[in-house]
Amino acid sequence: MTGMVQAPSDTAAASVSAAGRRAMRTWPVVLAACAGQFLVVLDVSVVNTALPSMRADLGLSAVGLQWVVNAYSIAFAGFMLLGGRAGDIFGRKLMFLVGLGLFTAASLAGGLAQEGWQLLAARAGQGLGAAVLAPSTLTILTSAVPEGPARARAIGTWTAVGAGGGAAGGLVGGALTDAFNWRWTLLINVPVGALVLVLGIWWLTESRAGEQRRRLDLPGAVLVTAGLATLAYGIVQTEQEGWTAPATLVPLAAGLALLGLFVAVEARAKAPLMPLKLFRVRSVSAANAAMFSCGAAMFCMWFFMTLYAQNVLDYSPLAAGLALMPSSLAVVVGSKAAPPLMRSIGARNTAVLGTLVSAVGFAWQSTMNAHGSYPTAILLPGLLMMLGGGLAATPLASLATSGADPGDAGLVSGLVNTSRTMGGALGLAVLSTVAASRTAGATDPESLTAGYALAFRTGTGVLLAGVVLMLLWLPRDGAKDAAEG
Repeated sequence: MTGMVQAPSDTAAASVSAAGRRAMRTWPVVLAACAGQFLVVLDVSVVNTALPSMRADLGLSAVGLQWVVNAYSIAFAGFMLLGGRAGDIFGRKLMFLVGLGLFTAASLAGGLAQEGWQLLAARAGQGLGAAVLAPSTLTILTSAVPEGPARARAIGTWTAVGAGGGAAGGLVGGALTDAFNWRWTLLINVPVGALVLVLGIWWLTESRAGEQRRRLDLPGAVLVTAGLATLAYGIVQTEQEGWTAPATLVPLAAGLALLGLFVAVEARAKAPLMPLKLFRVRSVSAANAAMFSCGAAMFCMWFFMTLYAQNVLDYSPLAAGLALMPSSLAVVVGSKAAPPLMRSIGARNTAVLGTLVSAVGFAWQSTMNAHGSYPTAILLPGLLMMLGGGLAATPLASLATSGADPGDAGLVSGLVNTSRTMGGALGLAVLSTVAASRTAGATDPESLTAGYALAFRTGTGVLLAGVVLMLLWLPRDGAKDAAEG
């Protein structure tokens, strides 16, 4: 009798012990993946508060400042699909380490740059390293955590860390620029990257999709990157040349042609970078379209808010970063609040709710003036913009990855980030042009404010269009199933 009573207890104890061992093995993997994602997203925005100092030191033009941001974003978006596929073929751990190593080396080069072109080249190198690294972070995480509520929480943590990295970029960049100089916004990545590299070698285990014989679609990666960069360049040209000038029409047409050629190559390739069949899965195609539209608006928030704080309200770089810290916390809160909401109202409804909250914040921000007070000009609208952004990102990422085959996990993970970052790169080009058209070259606070306000009004319209897209296209029942695992 004693043995019969004791046996279940031993079994339960063994089960608890096994669960504990799995948890002990899982948390370092989640930590390493989140650390890599934090660095990648941090560098999208960390340079924003340092832009005026970069311009003074390296003699960059206003357009050059925009390319400090977009050189990173375009390389990041254009090669991320290649990075995701490389992880499937060669191993996620290997690509994590290779991408992190390239990112760290490019950060060193950027921090030591003596000319504007050197800085832009280093930023593109950072973007390339990030494109290899980023898809592996999500795939490593989802491989380590089984489907269900635990994975939803892990994705929520990954999203929160990534969003927090973007949000904290202003504070980190401002503090480093004030305490040292703008170069440290890039040089800080070197010791941190080296530490994460060592931890990744130690903690991560290799995994791949068993596709070692497949080849990488390098032509596809080059075409989509060149097309995106050329299209963004054409959009920027409208600021100086107008929409009908050859200097604008030629790059716009060339960019669209390159992107069209990319689609044609992918349709015929034996091992395409982006299999078009993926977009037959409704959750994948709709979620990525929603990611694109949200990224087009939300990515630009930090750029314009830091410029408004410094150029109009006369904040120092550190003060501008501190002013946006509550928004950093809001985006993390939104990301962590999303999984419970997904279980109760479904992923689609959570994404719609988050985007609407963000749109309210954008509309409020568009009422800004040259003499605004911190609570109403930065704090409260910033909280709404980023709380909504955090709420929307987690369900969209979950939906986009839930419909993928295991062999395409790295590719779809890359596609999630590509859609958001590609939308952000093109959105920044468009909204910067919109703001510049209103400013008309003037640099007084009132003119700058009018330009920034118009950019936020345009962003509001983009987000509302994204809400309509989600309501019409995102699956309803499948979304809730995906959230609950």
